[in-house]
Amino acid sequence: MKELICIVCPKGCHLHIDEQNDYQVFGNSCPRGAEYGKNEILHPTRVLTSIVKVTGGTHRCCSVKTNGGIPKKDIVKAMELLKTVKIQSPVYIGDVIVRDVCGTGIDWIATKTC
Repeated sequence: MKELICIVCPKGCHLHIDEQNDYQVFGNSCPRGAEYGKNEILHPTRVLTSIVKVTGGTHRCCSVKTNGGIPKKDIVKAMELLKTVKIQSPVYIGDVIVRDVCGTGIDWIATKTC
């Protein structure tokens, strides 16, 4: 039995996931906790934050994040990809910097205007 703390809401339920019984989740206060627990065991993802280099402006870099969760197995590849990215100023908050990161359908987006 795996144990996790749910991060879907501030309550922080202590989840118990029974891997031997079709990944049933116990200890959750809501259905979202059950979904989170099962997904975290079967297909864990993370939202990533980082920076990219900017040319032609007053800022040398711009903060970015993924607009959804990247599978944990692709995190290193997704971060390595950013090392090769240089964007031209101006960049606006919400601009897509890199589309379809690692074939996941998730994009890197700007989180500030540069």
